[in-house]
Amino acid sequence: MSERFVQCQRELRESPKVWLITGVAGFIGSNLLEWLLENKQTVIGIDNFATGYAENLADVRESVGPDNWKNFQFIEGDIRDLQTCRDIVRGVDHVLHQAGLDSPQWSIKDPVGCHDVNVKGFLNMMVASRDEGVSSFTYAVSSACYGDHQSEVKREDRTGSPMFPAAVTNRINELYADVFARNYRFRPIGLRYFDVFGPRQNTGGHEVPVISRWISSMLSGKKVAIPGDGEVRRDFCYVGNVVEANILAALASDDAKAQVYNVGVGVGTTLNELFDFLRFELSALYQDYLHSPEYTLHDVDYDYSECADIGKAREFLGYTPAFDLRSGLSAASSWFVHRNMAK
Repeated sequence: MSERFVQCQRELRESPKVWLITGVAGFIGSNLLEWLLENKQTVIGIDNFATGYAENLADVRESVGPDNWKNFQFIEGDIRDLQTCRDIVRGVDHVLHQAGLDSPQWSIKDPVGCHDVNVKGFLNMMVASRDEGVSSFTYAVSSACYGDHQSEVKREDRTGSPMFPAAVTNRINELYADVFARNYRFRPIGLRYFDVFGPRQNTGGHEVPVISRWISSMLSGKKVAIPGDGEVRRDFCYVGNVVEANILAALASDDAKAQVYNVGVGVGTTLNELFDFLRFELSALYQDYLHSPEYTLHDVDYDYSECADIGKAREFLGYTPAFDLRSGLSAASSWFVHRNMAK
């Protein structure tokens, strides 16, 4: 945990603010909600449950307790409606915009729907937040912004061509944010998430993230399918680091605003290494439940390597990820195991 993050936590506890989280019932949104409520903030959250889950909110409620939960107001609604956005942003200090649909396959199947949710919803939220005069607007995009850029280490100022419609919407939103900064003195901060994992991540249905999918396979005695030769390298980032980055961005100085920042660990891990880490972590903690994990190689998914250069976020936001892959897996493994055993 960075010194700056500790300072921000102290400041917020001494002077609580009103926060709005879009996509609050989702994976990252619910983790942000939990941290803010635990730190005595007032939170308004909106979700239409397209990709979020009521059980995530129930889980947060149980975690933070009734005294903190009373500081949360939930609104079931859709950010594609501008008036809804104007209503929910009223009286808010900080906006954390996490709503959106980032599935590559879904966006390829329905590019019009993807654009409608990701771009129209984003633009509505910026217009409403600008008119309300909020103190900060932080929005989520992803490393998909880098598209076909060939370098393994990704820097914010070097991107390629997007490879699917959801990635296009990410870039459009970054361009809109830049235009708003130039024309309205409204200075959003964009956070490009790399491979985020942790509690409340999707564990079922299509496009289950690799860590969740592999843990499920290990616990059920299925073979783990490692793409290619397993030497593709990715930046796996525990959700606690993402929470830190959002808080730092919300409380950033003016010279750090109107920028985009990578949010990762800054260290690449091969899929073979990830398999070994997971096997070790689960064997050490849950040997009574773990089947002998085996693996097979196949030629789909993860066909390129990428790792975040986090130097810019470190310099301007004070971002220093508190969790590396090993400590993040240790923090998350019990949730994944209990979730899989509850199925």
